[in-house]
Amino acid sequence: MRQLTAGLVLGLVTTAASAATPSPEEMWAIIQQQQAEIARLKEQVAAADEEIKETGVRVDATASMVEEGLGSGRQSLASSWAERTQIGSYGEMHYNNLDNQNGDGGDKDELDFHRFVFFLGHEFSDTTRMFSEVELEHSIAGDGQNGEVELEQAYIEHDLSQTTRLKAGLFLVPVGLLNLTHEPDTFYGVERNNVEKNIIPTTWWEGGLALSGEIAPGWSYDTAFTSGLKLNADEGQWQIRDGRQKVSEADASDPAYTANLKYTGVAGLELGATVQYQQDIYQGEYGQDVDAMLYSAHVAWRSGPFGLRAVAASWDIDDAINTVKAGADTQEGWYVEPSWLLLRELGIFARYSEWDNQAGGGGDTQFSEWNLGFNYWLEESVVFKLDYQFQDAPSNQKELDGLNLGVGWSF
Repeated sequence: MRQLTAGLVLGLVTTAASAATPSPEEMWAIIQQQQAEIARLKEQVAAADEEIKETGVRVDATASMVEEGLGSGRQSLASSWAERTQIGSYGEMHYNNLDNQNGDGGDKDELDFHRFVFFLGHEFSDTTRMFSEVELEHSIAGDGQNGEVELEQAYIEHDLSQTTRLKAGLFLVPVGLLNLTHEPDTFYGVERNNVEKNIIPTTWWEGGLALSGEIAPGWSYDTAFTSGLKLNADEGQWQIRDGRQKVSEADASDPAYTANLKYTGVAGLELGATVQYQQDIYQGEYGQDVDAMLYSAHVAWRSGPFGLRAVAASWDIDDAINTVKAGADTQEGWYVEPSWLLLRELGIFARYSEWDNQAGGGGDTQFSEWNLGFNYWLEESVVFKLDYQFQDAPSNQKELDGLNLGVGWSF
């Protein structure tokens, strides 16, 4: 502003010097005009300064709003992601003190953190979701260790309609009671029952496609096209449980087909049946196809404090397997388990089970077992377990009687 005023004064002096000397009246008029011009220029400069300041404020405010908006957007996205993502876990530790009644040696006296499992699920939208389950068995895995790390589930599920769902990936085979629901707080007994271990090889998962849905009120179904079992012909394997490939570079030469039907139309009652066809349980490595058919049925019923669970399962296998192990063409078993909830947190149970992986022969190959015990739920999904087992085994097999203790949880 000082430079501007000096310029005007200099111009005035120069003009005055180059012209005739004005009269006092003319000089006063000139000064008045210059003063008016200076005042007008000052107003323009002040207005320009104010506009610059206001623009700066608006810019700062806009930047702040943008930053807040972006932050809010980031928070919204994070919140949405968290709301659509679920994590969970279950685990159980067992103590077994068992004596072998068939000869010397073979007793079992050990403490084992049997399994630790981590769940992760995410909803991509209202119709598409992912679910996964990773398990560490026997506390430690690696070369020379007892345990292993396993991916037991990892699949995408998509709703084709309100009543029909498609599943693709690695998932549990829909058979029996324990294979689909085996968290320790959901069943009685420290160890999983032997029928759903040796005949239905729980936990049993395969890779492939599955279609499930509801066909009527209370009626639902599951169908699956998956990888199949594979027994090792060179090692002479014949027991169904040994054929689980666990979707680890699984031989898919001869896949399997599964169909399950379930009824839950009465409160407290579940009835289910499964049929599965295996094209070749040796996956072409035995010299001829050895196909197999699994039939399974189950019931789970609760009425007030009383509960009942029962499962029956049987494999009908091609007779060619008998050249590997006599009687292995039929592998079957069943159990029945009544229970009584004495208190909200305390329940007692008894279970009788039979299983035989050489039921097609005429020899002494059948196992049976009684389990008597209780569950105490410290919290709804935290459980302490105790049971005593009495086995009757073939003369050339271990017959283990004794105490089992366990603790487990899920969330």
